Amino acid sequence: MTVPDPGDGVDTAGAVDAPLEPAAPATPSAARHTTPSAPTRARTATAGRAGTTGTGVTGQPPPSPPAGRGRRGAGPGEGKGPGTAGPERETIWRRPFRGLTLGIISVVSLIAFEASAVHTAMPAAAHALDGIPLYAYAFSGYFTASLFAMALSGEWCDRKGPLVPLFTGVAAFGGGLVISGAARDMWTFVGGRAVQGIGGGLVIVALYVVVGRAYPERLRPAVMASFSAAWVLPVIVGPLVAGTVTESLGWRWVFLAIPVLVLLPLTVMLPALRRLPENGGRTAAVNRRRVLLALAVAAGAGLLQYAGQDRSAAALLPAAAGLALLVPSVLRLLPRGTFRAGRGLPSVVLLRGLAAGSFLGAETFVPLMLVTERGLPVTLAGFALTGGGLTWALGSYTQSRPRLEPHRERLMQLGMALMAVAIAGPALALLDGLPGWAPWTLVAASWAVGGFGMGLTISSASVLLLRLSKPEEAGSNSASLQVSDALGNIVLVGLSGMLFVGLGGGSVTAGAHTAGVARGTAAAGSTGHATAFAAVYLAMAAVALAGAWVATRLSPRTESAPRREGCERGSARKVDDLW
Repeated sequence: MTVPDPGDGVDTAGAVDAPLEPAAPATPSAARHTTPSAPTRARTATAGRAGTTGTGVTGQPPPSPPAGRGRRGAGPGEGKGPGTAGPERETIWRRPFRGLTLGIISVVSLIAFEASAVHTAMPAAAHALDGIPLYAYAFSGYFTASLFAMALSGEWCDRKGPLVPLFTGVAAFGGGLVISGAARDMWTFVGGRAVQGIGGGLVIVALYVVVGRAYPERLRPAVMASFSAAWVLPVIVGPLVAGTVTESLGWRWVFLAIPVLVLLPLTVMLPALRRLPENGGRTAAVNRRRVLLALAVAAGAGLLQYAGQDRSAAALLPAAAGLALLVPSVLRLLPRGTFRAGRGLPSVVLLRGLAAGSFLGAETFVPLMLVTERGLPVTLAGFALTGGGLTWALGSYTQSRPRLEPHRERLMQLGMALMAVAIAGPALALLDGLPGWAPWTLVAASWAVGGFGMGLTISSASVLLLRLSKPEEAGSNSASLQVSDALGNIVLVGLSGMLFVGLGGGSVTAGAHTAGVARGTAAAGSTGHATAFAAVYLAMAAVALAGAWVATRLSPRTESAPRREGCERGSARKVDDLW
């Protein structure tokens, strides 16, 4: 999976997954939702998308009409947007929301399909372009560019509304696919993925702003759930379609065919997008400081990744420059205490990055391992990840059950523990002597377990963030959650690539392990490649275990100070829910 992620994302994603504003303080559990991802695998995805810090909504969202009042009963300023029908009859599939809902789900589905298709086609693309040493860049480059684009999109939406950023993002996303599909060398391919990341970052933030502008608050949880559901079908059919196209027509068509498919959902959405209500809280100018900080993070992460794969002394210069850009910028974008796992909100933000990054850092190398070490076709290798997408949605649904609300922190601990076990699973598939289907079955079962853990963890992080945020800080905290998500993907996918290349994995070729065993030759080279893959999986499993420890610090210490005036109502609630 990439981000935007299913039931997160969005995983958009991620994704991208925190709502644009908190639920009413009296009912924090009402903010439950699932994420679109990464996808980030959005899933994918959305730094700077809420509040005055650049989230696309600078003031309160358009008010929902009171119960029992439709268009005729709307008061001043109400009834002008799409959300004007009586609340008892309103659903996201009825007028006036139907076209917009269909368009949003179609766009998210195409992003999800692209994510699963790229995982399936990447081994063939990297082999054809002689670019195995740059394999991780094809993924981390996407997230590095999208991190900057998320911050830019939030500010752009604040100033101009979501329409222009959305269509610009779709154009960039399609353009990046064309560049990658037509690439003649691996660096051009990576550049296309970066352009695609810019488009993905613009799109996912703009979609969240559209949800905040077009739908009344009571319908937004249903829209967020539809983001998650939009991932289910693509993760099932994506590997089959991408694998079939790769084996029959070539890997390039996996990238070149998708841009055409985006045109129809945009056409469906356009009438509703033009009717979006104006946001009275638009900012007069872009918050350049936050955009520049996001740009510095992206540039610093890119320099560190480049230096990490160059083992010469000359790599020290870009490494130093990357650290100088990355560290101060991240410290300003994330809550104080994040990197020391401070109790409460800082640990929630940190855990989100550890969860997303460790899972994607391992997942990136799963299809490549199955193709090169086990000689499986790309279609079958891609299918090994399908179960993870389905159980991700199941885990997200499970954590949303009301009776589990008091146990949310323990659910996240369980989720990270399941992920640690699952990520280490593919290392066992490298052992010699396993019969026929055993390696594939082991990987598929592991990823199903890991996907369930991700579903428990990612969506719960969004719920906890809103619970621990004051209303006036929910926007900036939501943005911090998405920065952590994107940064975790960038750093840990980059670390996986460094380990892989540093331990000799850059020379791997398709079926090397299987062919070496059959001929009784090249045993040393095959063993070296297996070591490189195993190092990636075990390192990411260790990160997930660290996340399980961080999950023990999600609850802030109970405060004994008197509550603020007016907080006496609902005295059974926890202090941190009220503050």
